[in-house]
Amino acid sequence: MDLQQFEHQYDHLSRDVAAFKRAISNKLMYQIAKNAESARTEDWLHAVSYAVRDHLVERWMKTVRACYEQDAKRVYYLSMEFLIGRTFTNAMLAADLMPVVRQALRELDVDPDGLLDLEPDAALGNGGLGRLAACFLDSMATLGIAGFGYGIRYDYGMFRQRIIDGQQVEVPDYWLTHGNPWEFQRPEIRVLVRYGGHLEQHGDAVCWVGTEDVLAMAYDQMIPGYGTEVVNTLRLWSAKATEEMDLSAFNRGNYFGAVESKNHSENVSRVLYPDDSTLSGQELRLRQEYFFVSASLQDIVRRYLVTHDDFAALPDKVSIHLNDTHPVLAIPELMRLLVDEHRIGWKRAWALCRKVFSYTNHTLMHEALETWPVDMLGRVLPRHLRIIFDINADFLTAVTAANGHDIELMRRLSLIDEHGERRVRMAYLAVVASHSVNGVSALHSDLMKESIFADFARLFPERFNNKTNGVTPRRWLAQANPGLAALIDERLGPSWRRDLERLHALREYVDDPGFMQRFRAVKRQNKENLARYVRERLCIELNPDALFDVHVKRMHEYKRQLLNVLHVVTRYQAILARPDADWVPRVVVFAGKAASAYRFAKLVIRLINDVAATINSDPRVGDRLKVVFLPNYRVSLAERIIPAADLSEQISTAGTEASGTGNMKLALNGALTIGTLDGANVEIREQVGDDNIFIFGHTTAEVADIRARGYQPRTYYENDAALKAALDAIRDGVFSAAEPGRYQQVFDVLVNWGDHYLLLADYASYVVAQHRGDETFRDAGDWSRRALLNVAGMGVFSSDRTIAEYADTIWHTPPVDLR
Repeated sequence: MDLQQFEHQYDHLSRDVAAFKRAISNKLMYQIAKNAESARTEDWLHAVSYAVRDHLVERWMKTVRACYEQDAKRVYYLSMEFLIGRTFTNAMLAADLMPVVRQALRELDVDPDGLLDLEPDAALGNGGLGRLAACFLDSMATLGIAGFGYGIRYDYGMFRQRIIDGQQVEVPDYWLTHGNPWEFQRPEIRVLVRYGGHLEQHGDAVCWVGTEDVLAMAYDQMIPGYGTEVVNTLRLWSAKATEEMDLSAFNRGNYFGAVESKNHSENVSRVLYPDDSTLSGQELRLRQEYFFVSASLQDIVRRYLVTHDDFAALPDKVSIHLNDTHPVLAIPELMRLLVDEHRIGWKRAWALCRKVFSYTNHTLMHEALETWPVDMLGRVLPRHLRIIFDINADFLTAVTAANGHDIELMRRLSLIDEHGERRVRMAYLAVVASHSVNGVSALHSDLMKESIFADFARLFPERFNNKTNGVTPRRWLAQANPGLAALIDERLGPSWRRDLERLHALREYVDDPGFMQRFRAVKRQNKENLARYVRERLCIELNPDALFDVHVKRMHEYKRQLLNVLHVVTRYQAILARPDADWVPRVVVFAGKAASAYRFAKLVIRLINDVAATINSDPRVGDRLKVVFLPNYRVSLAERIIPAADLSEQISTAGTEASGTGNMKLALNGALTIGTLDGANVEIREQVGDDNIFIFGHTTAEVADIRARGYQPRTYYENDAALKAALDAIRDGVFSAAEPGRYQQVFDVLVNWGDHYLLLADYASYVVAQHRGDETFRDAGDWSRRALLNVAGMGVFSSDRTIAEYADTIWHTPPVDLR
């Protein structure tokens, strides 16, 4: 850049900064009604958010107009979760306003970093399902696809996790306390959602009457694309009572009774995944799922009818994608709308439905495939149960006509599980009604066809396909790791943000000493940042030169945080036995929430914290081993942890993890994976090479063989001295002196009760892989070389690639033309 170009760019930046300062000041005065002297930090955050938002609204309106003018086919992505994290930084990145906003805030004497850190994470999701949905919305907008997300505007999310005396304590997540400047309330968009009641037959028509009703009110949020004018919409529904209060009850002094009905109605959108260990909790979850799909389907049909007089073109203009089984009630709801409300014949309505719906499966575990008791579904949604019965009858009749009268096949295929308590199989309904069913990694998609949907795959082989998951490089590299992003920009330019395959070119720099030194310096700075965060919040000192071993994900037995704990205990005992050995210093970082009703996962959290407290306070260990559990794992915390990771723990039992996206994020930020051949780990190994990943454990086929022969965990316990010592220490109260029997259940699950996830069978292989990691880390140059090859190999794992495949082969949606 010559001097004249630099001066022109500087003048342009100065003008933008001056304009933005005025915009922020105006928002502070006219929208927040504060002056600079009295404004709180939250006021400044809202003022600058409104100023940035204004830059996107015009693009948003332009996108909406273009969709209507071109009668574009819209993709409606239905998901129980959208884990979008913080919106402010993402919006600035999309609008290319980050440098301008930072400079404007500094000139207004406002600390931009403090302001950015103040924004709460949107409490709209919990784990990988919701984060994937957020990445997909980002990619749809970036690729110009007319995408529309639908979900629930949770008042409190799932919960805010606190750790008290080592135990998880759930408290409400008050993420909306200070309002949300990124949402647009739409009080004019309210739809009626109905529950209960009974059915009346009038000729061929079925009438659903006597219902209790709830209103769903829309809140919209912009989803901006990167490097494009397209801005899509995330529409979230909030439950409102049809009547605010019973005034006569209030006047009689029954103040609680006056609002009882209102509270009952609005409980539907209060909390993500209410505790379903009770019948009332299960019913609330059912009501919640129907609430959002009913409101969404009514909205989809309304929007379609704005530009169409009949439903002939519905499959050409509407694609409804079901993100897992939570939104599957959308299928009988669309049938109800078409048949009952719009008087379309059953066969025609069903033909339309089968062309509109597509379904992504996210699990191979039967216990995680959602089912609902027939009695409960009939009581809460009697019309939908009747529709499901009719769909099932038609389906089984067609199967019988094609395959003969095979009672056993009918039993296996039926949408109703007749064993014990009769239950509706929601995943089966999704498969029967969808024109496309996809898994989320190559291994998962193959196993899906061989296991849970084997009969359906034989009937409808053309219906099943794979779409390996991906993550958005804007959030998970450009935003989360600005140091690495800037280094890549210097060598490759900024275009990798839209074409992640360009990262392949980084392989040219593995032998460039200057580049590799700077690459290591970025990682070191990220580790220092995380160490500072841990010191400020947990008062634990971490050594940034240690190997940062990171295990961050939802707490679940199949994700095997407990296997990691066994290795930590083994390492601790080995350090005590050989204190003078040349140990590679290690920091083990855990984070993740356990579902409120998941007692064993919560017990594992307590064990992690007890182990951490013992090790961290043992002067014989020092810096050679530290263990931390970071509370309240969320997107913004992940953005701190992931760039600092050296080693990525992806250690689920082979055949249980559908894909994983944490594995992709961590590798993209230069962490080496230690993992089983499960989910997308298989494809990551293909991209980075066998030498740049630490694979261990039994394969999916070997796991099945062990289970078929009868897993004998006590054999592993008795024949491995290190494993026995670790388990005995946990059982005997070494880490819980005040309550020696606290972890007897952990011991029993692993040794006596035949742990389903085979931790002891994989333990020895895991320890060997961890030792390989230690030896590799000793050579900083070699480790960094392998880390860079991981970054360079992540191009295929962009959510842009995934969404392009969905758009091309499932949704058949070309980009919107905004010219």
